[in-house]
Amino acid sequence: MEIQKIAIEINQNWQFRQVNTEKWHSASVPGNVHTDLMQCGLIDDPFYRMNELDVQWIDKVDWEYRVQFEIDEKLNYYDQLDLVFEGLDTYATVYLNESVILNADNMFREWRVDVKSVLEVGTNTLRIYFHSPITKDLPKLINLGYDLPAVSDQSIAGGLGNKRLSIFARKAGYHYGWDWGPRFITSGIWRSVILEAWNTARIESLHLITQEVTTDIARIQAIFEIQAQQATNADLCLEVNNVPHLKKSVQLEAGFNKIEIPFEIKDPQLWWTNGIGESCLYLIKGKLEVDSFLLDIVEQKFGIRTLRVVQEKDQRGTSFYLELNGVPIFAKGANYIPNDNFLSRVTAEKYRHIVKSAANANMNMLRVWGGGIYENDLFYDLCDEYGILIWQDFMFACAMYPADHAFIANVKQEAIQQVKRLRNHPCLALWCGNNEIDMGWSHELGDPWGWKKNFTPEQIQFLWNEYQRLFHQILPELVAQYAPGTFYWPSSPQAGLDERSTYQSTSGDMHYWGVWHGLHPFEDFKKYIGRFISEYGFQSFPELKSVKAYTIPDDWDIYSDVMKSHQRSPVGNQRIKNYMEQYYQVPDSFANFLYVGQVLQAEGIKYAIEAHRRQKPYCMGSLYWQINDCWPVASWSSIDYFGRWKALHYFAKKAFADILVSPTIDNGLLQIFVISDKLAPATAHLKLKLMDFWGNQQWEKNIPIEIPANSASSYFKIELSELLKNQKASEVALKVLLQANAQILSQNHLYFSLAKNLNLPEPDYQYEVADYPSGYKIKLKAKCLLKNVYLQMDEFEGFFSDNYFDLFPDEQVIIDYFMQQKVDNFADKLRILTLKGTYR
Repeated sequence: MEIQKIAIEINQNWQFRQVNTEKWHSASVPGNVHTDLMQCGLIDDPFYRMNELDVQWIDKVDWEYRVQFEIDEKLNYYDQLDLVFEGLDTYATVYLNESVILNADNMFREWRVDVKSVLEVGTNTLRIYFHSPITKDLPKLINLGYDLPAVSDQSIAGGLGNKRLSIFARKAGYHYGWDWGPRFITSGIWRSVILEAWNTARIESLHLITQEVTTDIARIQAIFEIQAQQATNADLCLEVNNVPHLKKSVQLEAGFNKIEIPFEIKDPQLWWTNGIGESCLYLIKGKLEVDSFLLDIVEQKFGIRTLRVVQEKDQRGTSFYLELNGVPIFAKGANYIPNDNFLSRVTAEKYRHIVKSAANANMNMLRVWGGGIYENDLFYDLCDEYGILIWQDFMFACAMYPADHAFIANVKQEAIQQVKRLRNHPCLALWCGNNEIDMGWSHELGDPWGWKKNFTPEQIQFLWNEYQRLFHQILPELVAQYAPGTFYWPSSPQAGLDERSTYQSTSGDMHYWGVWHGLHPFEDFKKYIGRFISEYGFQSFPELKSVKAYTIPDDWDIYSDVMKSHQRSPVGNQRIKNYMEQYYQVPDSFANFLYVGQVLQAEGIKYAIEAHRRQKPYCMGSLYWQINDCWPVASWSSIDYFGRWKALHYFAKKAFADILVSPTIDNGLLQIFVISDKLAPATAHLKLKLMDFWGNQQWEKNIPIEIPANSASSYFKIELSELLKNQKASEVALKVLLQANAQILSQNHLYFSLAKNLNLPEPDYQYEVADYPSGYKIKLKAKCLLKNVYLQMDEFEGFFSDNYFDLFPDEQVIIDYFMQQKVDNFADKLRILTLKGTYR
């Protein structure tokens, strides 16, 4: 049966110009002014060197976009013709045939306009006037009469002095800069424009709610939301995996209709997170028929699961963990930011690469941070597919926001649309009101961030009251209304609904920035552990291949203007060096400094992840900051802007493994922990071997163990003084192996001196390269300890299955190198570096 509703994309043949100039240029939709100016050769790449400074004028002028499109007579016969703008960034006046049809003021909202009375058969002209966000919002700051905190707004770089305007626009906060991102305040048509033609009625949404699940049956409520032009009889049909499931006759009233239809799925296959089980998805189709005509159809991939956030009192405080299908889940993952400052450039391949990389690193959760965007549908579809849970922030971060009626009304509509759009995704674990505002304001706990120092007591109380109204009343009420059963958390971090988070909190979630911002040593990752660590991190530079893409050789110094510009933390480059001096020998060469910096970051975050996991079930979440970048930069990311895995991502893959063996030293006592996220117990052997760097065994221990399901326990203890008796701590390492039959479940190692003090031997190894269909296999064998083996292919793009790893004497490893195009003399082009090779 052919569907009557028609959707026509209007994404081709657009033009744009700066207002008050004559010449029109070709434009891309979706897109924005910056990318269109680049494509037309009117500006240089803003990411290259310090070109960012040369394009700050763009946000201070107005821009126009226009297109002509045809309407034929047949289309005009439809009852309803709507123009749907899926994303306008941000302040836009829309003209159709020179009639104003829309004034838009929110990047995060979809706008639907009935245009049947304005459209003409034949040629139509659509014109969108984008007002400068700066000129629109400056009067709001003046009228407010005081500055609201907006600590990450790089207004000075934008030529605005201390006039921080990001809080006034419902627009991605990171566009105004952050401590890992540049300042590019974009304007444009950032998502598609669609002309929809429909008759009688259309399905606005299909909401699916799992009400009860057993091994035999899943009971689901389907809620159709339908807009009807007139009262009519209709049939609503449901299909499951393309098989007709049920049909119900209903009476539609003119206007909005909400119709609930319960249905059942027998022998349901549940949706599980990555590593626990299959992420099973059902294809659900909802159809609307009138007089045997198919008016509309919606499709939704749906996962059957139960999910709740458990907060229960215990001896140490109050728990905070996710329970999926009745099973406590340790959340393993990272924070996620937009993949580009220019959002239309993020391809489907880039989205899949990031989400697949998260899954390949054994992650099961990403936190969509509140200074970016509510991501594209594809991102959530991929998380559904790969079993990645989403902690979803509303788009508020590190600032106090206006509280006027227009702003709040705008936010309400934004929230309703986004909650409804995302509510069917099984990956959606919870909604969070904002990022770090509760912590930043710290009501009744002094003024640690300095936000309140310029306000009167009356203003402080007013701002706090309005904050509570938005984040403790309006947003949770909307989540409860439009996605009942979905957990809401007011702010991250927060110890409780009315309790601030500190490093000593024993409830809620925690952002631990003692390491990095507080200059704490890595060892303090073991000291400050909360119930759910939703932020912590450490920076590194991208690899040299990535740095070359935005620099020239004269820039290759961490104190050069270009390298400092591509580092938005004011203390960042020096802080990396300071930490490096604590733990490593600082190399002389720039390339080696980048390499050791990545190893430093990876070792630090590995240390944190293992500390968190050893504290299971007290701690039930470890999300480091951050998985990705929005431009080429030194940052906390584990995957750089170009999609290349840093050392951290390789280390995270091992540290987040479903079964982990983890050695640790506390107060002179060595302990070996085994952590399992598996839902079945296991029998294994724990094999410990103390050896020097040249392969001589000094001590060994083999222990049969039983590993309970979903557990973390210590299985062996020994005093360090006993283990290292008559040993040079700088020349031995403990190799730890967890094995079941011939299968290695996990392996790890422990050194007894800081890396800078290790007496590493000169590298001695052999390697062979073998050709295979999707790339090459590299067989590497060590004759002595090879610390942090770094495999490089400078001339070509590919992916190593492992990298930055330690290889012990007489061990052999096979590394896959995946690449699309074969090269001549691959073995000669392969470069191998170890930590010893960076010593002066």
